[in-house]
Amino acid sequence: MNQAENRTPGNVPEQRTYKVEDIAVMLNIGRTSAYNLVKEGHFKTVRVGNAMRISKKSFDEWLDAQAF
Repeated sequence: MNQAENRTPGNVPEQRTYKVEDIAVMLNIGRTSAYNLVKEGHFKTVRVGNAMRISKKSFDEWLDAQAF
């Protein structure tokens, strides 16, 4: 049985990516600023059609490395 057949409603696998809007909310910044961070190459990204997704692991590592 493959993994897709083993899923039940509400049993969604853990997300491995963020949307740009997600990081904007997490950082309490605007969408444009979030896109600028992506454009500057701070995180690993992948495009799925027109949608851009940010690697959760690379974002979390970047955030942990920031001095607060």
